[in-house]
Amino acid sequence: MSRRGNRHDNAPMERLFRSLKTEWIPTVGYMSAALAKQDIGRFLMEQYNWRRPHQFNGGLSPAVAEEKLNTVSGIS
Repeated sequence: MSRRGNRHDNAPMERLFRSLKTEWIPTVGYMSAALAKQDIGRFLMEQYNWRRPHQFNGGLSPAVAEEKLNTVSGIS
């Protein structure tokens, strides 16, 4: 972590919430908190971690890149 007020402190979380708000959450919102929790959880587990390619990972999604790293390092 860098010092307080440094714009890089929250960059990963801000990017996640920007993607969540612009790509997934309906503009009219949700009918209930339970429905929102279920839908946002699905976004994080399916879309954000498994389907979203990342340039840093050589075009792989974050979950696939982590699985590949675990296979290479022997972590199961």
